[in-house]
Amino acid sequence: MILGIVQARLGSTRLPEKVLAEIEGYTLIEHVLRRSAAAKRVDKVVVATTNRPEDDRLEKFVRESFGFEVFRGSTDDVLDRFFRCAAPYSPELIVRITADDPLKDPEIIDRAVKIQLDDPTLDYCSNTIKPTFPEGFDIETFRFSALATAASEARLPSEREHVTPFIWKRPGRFRIKNFEHDEDLSRWRLTVDKPADLELMRAIFRALSARGTLFSYRDVITLLKQRPELREINSGTQRNEGYTPHEGNR
Repeated sequence: MILGIVQARLGSTRLPEKVLAEIEGYTLIEHVLRRSAAAKRVDKVVVATTNRPEDDRLEKFVRESFGFEVFRGSTDDVLDRFFRCAAPYSPELIVRITADDPLKDPEIIDRAVKIQLDDPTLDYCSNTIKPTFPEGFDIETFRFSALATAASEARLPSEREHVTPFIWKRPGRFRIKNFEHDEDLSRWRLTVDKPADLELMRAIFRALSARGTLFSYRDVITLLKQRPELREINSGTQRNEGYTPHEGNR
């Protein structure tokens, strides 16, 4: 089984309840779920949220509105939450999907899964070790065996809050592969942490609404090249700014 796990919570510090923000008729998390589930190589998508009372509403919303399964676990130990979420399914591979990114692309997801399936010796595959895709098109896939090792052995807080650092920081122990875009667009910010990010998402979805909600990442890139003023809406934020303790949508 190839299992997609969407990590989401309502208590994001920068933009609380952002996953329920409306973007062209759908919530942000609905865009994430719909686009992730459209990946041909992913068998199942589940949501992993926290056991905090505030996320009762998120669980109810996801289960009743979309029918996706929801696992609830630690707020801060996201690695443990991921492992416990995945374990009952005994998946071969896991796709880590963050709920900050309503433009997650099924083609990029499928590409990462295929790379790893084609090489059974790979423990981890992503486009984030050397980023070339816009932030927000990030994807990671990894073997359940690697996740189990990380969950058992990781001790640093940074290795438990962010799920995969224990794996990709140890290339001598785990076999890792990075894939790249044919053009370095890593400076583009297409994730949602702040109000300006949400404004940009709404502008993108509005501009591409004639293509439905499952337009390609290539459509987004073309749009932002044709209308560079859109990229100015949320300019000035460092890539992966959310990769700090107690921040981001864990």
